[in-house]
Amino acid sequence: MPNTIFVKKSRIPASVEEVFAWHARPGALERLTPPWTDMAVLEKTGLLEVGSRVTLRLKTGPIAYKWRSEHFALEENRFFADQQVSGPFAEWIHKHRFHPDNGDCIYEDNVEYRLPLSFVSSPAAGWWTAKQLETMFTWRHETVLQDVALHKKLAAKPMTIVISGASGMIGRTLVPFLTTGGHKVKKLVRRQPANEDEIFWDPVHVKLNPRDLDGADAIIHLAGDNIGQGLWTNKKKRRIIDSRELGTGLLAQAAAAMNPKPKVFLSASAIGFYGDTGDRLVSESDGPGDLFISEVCDRWEKAAQPAVDAGIRTVLGRIGVVLSPQGGALAEFLPLFRMGLGGKVGSGKQYLSWLGIDDAVGALFHLVCSDKVEGPVNIVGPEPVSNLEFTRTLAGVLKRPAFFPVPAFTVDAVFGEKGREVVLASARVSAEKLAGSGYDFRYPGLEAALRHMLGKTGESLQQDEKE
Repeated sequence: MPNTIFVKKSRIPASVEEVFAWHARPGALERLTPPWTDMAVLEKTGLLEVGSRVTLRLKTGPIAYKWRSEHFALEENRFFADQQVSGPFAEWIHKHRFHPDNGDCIYEDNVEYRLPLSFVSSPAAGWWTAKQLETMFTWRHETVLQDVALHKKLAAKPMTIVISGASGMIGRTLVPFLTTGGHKVKKLVRRQPANEDEIFWDPVHVKLNPRDLDGADAIIHLAGDNIGQGLWTNKKKRRIIDSRELGTGLLAQAAAAMNPKPKVFLSASAIGFYGDTGDRLVSESDGPGDLFISEVCDRWEKAAQPAVDAGIRTVLGRIGVVLSPQGGALAEFLPLFRMGLGGKVGSGKQYLSWLGIDDAVGALFHLVCSDKVEGPVNIVGPEPVSNLEFTRTLAGVLKRPAFFPVPAFTVDAVFGEKGREVVLASARVSAEKLAGSGYDFRYPGLEAALRHMLGKTGESLQQDEKE
């Protein structure tokens, strides 16, 4: 049985050198892995050089397996190639090519593969494999194009960026986004550092040596106790507040003590700052609401004052509901919706101010590089939707019904105060300041964002409704 050849080409409006360099940096494998893929890197040696290897753990449905590959060819700024050493295919040879064309790069993936003997005679297996490759490589090419374009637009010189909360949902995407752009990332960790790219800190016991931050051009503070885990007992609420006040205060004071000081201190906050706003559109000029989560965000932001007092450009990123199948609200909804058991929550009228994970990290980087932006900034998409609209769109993208509503009293009974504030409260938040600062959203519309991050192609829901 002859091998099958799959080819995907795209024009990237950047030089061959820029696109190749993106692939040659740490984080490229993570950025090229679609978010709907259940994958973990078990072992990795080297980057693109000949002989470098990677071992992945993958899962398709209930079946888990390992994939080992090795790079066997490399010519800088022209191509590199890897092949499967062991894994699900009988043969897999992947050539990555970069062709110059009038200042742009023609970016090509060429995959030669053969299915295992047991699947060779199955037309369905061949069709399914080709469809999966098309979906995956379309996503990859879109990601490379958008990442390279944003790095090129901001034209940021290589920076050293310190990040807290790097192991969280946003941090896990932000770090490879930054490193593939040529920036050096140092992670704050609460254990013994494993290498020179890690810095020890302990917010609870106020331990952080400002000298360990020397050389940092920017600090991005994302750390905080997960508000979604567990019930909001008095002990949990104290931990939520302390993790944000103590951590932010410690890091802001350390930044203020640095010499030279970082150019920017970007501290995360959340749109919970505004409380339950109904259908009223709120902006950064509005004050805090009267919910517990509003108090948390208000105290969180005030803890960054030492950085402001030291003359450091300080941005308070009020982050909305970040959508990713790898964590957060969307990851919690997906299992039920995939089984056709989803539905609106409560009245369904409450607003959800959302943005996709790639726009979340893109906006954070944009704010780091935008010298004139400071103070609170809503990091949300331009099109907030009601819970009912979110439900219908997600179900439509997954081609599932959504006939199982969750009454408000059920949310209240099961989750208590957390359910009332996080699930039932309405937050219709403006993205005008972020957009006005020059940030271009990758996926401003909910359906397009969901299709991209879930790997769902096909006719739009609006087109389906017309038909």
